[in-house]
Amino acid sequence: MRVIVVGAGEVGSSIAESLATEHGVVVIDRDEDRVESVTYAHDVLAIEGDGTSIEVLEEAGIERADLVIASTDGDETNIVVCGAAKAVTESFTIARVKRTNLLRTWERSQSAFGVDFMVSTDLYTAEEIVNIAGLPGAADVDAFADGLVQMAEFEVTSDSPVANETVSEADRFESLTFAAIIRGDEVIIPQGDTVIRPEDGVVVIGSSESVREFAGAVTPAPTLEDANEIVVIGGSEIGYQTARLFEVEGFEPRLLERDPERARELAEQLPDTVVLESDATDVEFLGREHIGEADIVVAALENDEKNLLVSLLARHAGAQRTIAVVEEPEYVDLFETVGIDVAINPRAVTAEEITRFTREFRTENVAMLESDRAEVLEIEIDDDSLLLENRISDVVRELPDGVVIGAITRDGRLITPRGDTVLERGDHVVVFADTRVLDEVAAAL
Repeated sequence: MRVIVVGAGEVGSSIAESLATEHGVVVIDRDEDRVESVTYAHDVLAIEGDGTSIEVLEEAGIERADLVIASTDGDETNIVVCGAAKAVTESFTIARVKRTNLLRTWERSQSAFGVDFMVSTDLYTAEEIVNIAGLPGAADVDAFADGLVQMAEFEVTSDSPVANETVSEADRFESLTFAAIIRGDEVIIPQGDTVIRPEDGVVVIGSSESVREFAGAVTPAPTLEDANEIVVIGGSEIGYQTARLFEVEGFEPRLLERDPERARELAEQLPDTVVLESDATDVEFLGREHIGEADIVVAALENDEKNLLVSLLARHAGAQRTIAVVEEPEYVDLFETVGIDVAINPRAVTAEEITRFTREFRTENVAMLESDRAEVLEIEIDDDSLLLENRISDVVRELPDGVVIGAITRDGRLITPRGDTVLERGDHVVVFADTRVLDEVAAAL
């Protein structure tokens, strides 16, 4: 497949890197330094130019392109790129936008703008926040098989009950598979005697109930079901969408916004949210409003330094769990090192969603882990599958190392995979795979 990516920033570069191993990728950007950087960093052709220009698109080979991804930081630019591509080709177009109102307009008429698929950075970031808030200790969460199966990655701390236990000792939960342990740069497929160490990332796949139960064993932090108090700091679009999604889940969050006009607007749009007009860095106000008693605090201001500050203030005041939006990717590790529970980078979330969509041409669903070092795939068993009418124990011998069959669904029922389980046509299988063997696994299954 020939792919044209317009925009060589963090999102475009990440997409190009993910797709370059399997497809011919051309990247377009106006910035000479970005073009040079992406040329040296990835196996792609990079062109300096304006992606809204038909001439530049033709130079990139638009007439042969199967997919055009517009991923600049400008919403209007990305829409124009898709429209220009549609004017000269039938290629599939994907546009990244920040503003949710553009997404809503597109959803009402999906032929609008010449865009075939639209990704809203702010909305996806808010959804990621709410998903992660639902599981204490989770660094990543995804659902499969229409919600019957859940995958989650947990960071194990030194005081976690499963720290220094073997996988066999930690395996106390029905319908749960230990798919992988992430240790530094190493992806380990665990055996029964594999020891779970502090600072390991543990990837589990199973029913939502079993994953939630495991989350409670990993950390005592509250789940959404246990949370009595949720505070969103910042009335940005991400903050608004996060509060709205918490309302959808049946909660009545509090939202802090400094600007009076914006606070009034949010109060009208969020009927079940208590909107407080205040500066979140006001320590006295935080004390008066008992922010330290919150179960979950989300920092969604439009400034990384302020998000770090208010998160630390909330943590110092006693908040159980802090989640912060971080625009600069190099700050993510810093936030988590100094005590923020989860730092979420909107550009990384967007890049993963776009890459996920492109991968779904061959699978039912995809989740990427650890900067694309591993993936979880949902695959429907058909006549060409190696698993069809075979026992899992027999098939696993023919698969490369780095693969775990995590869950099976059949006719709306969850089946925990065992060695003697026989797969049937139409079954959905959720598989963990190291990226290095991904192509071989996808072809076999």
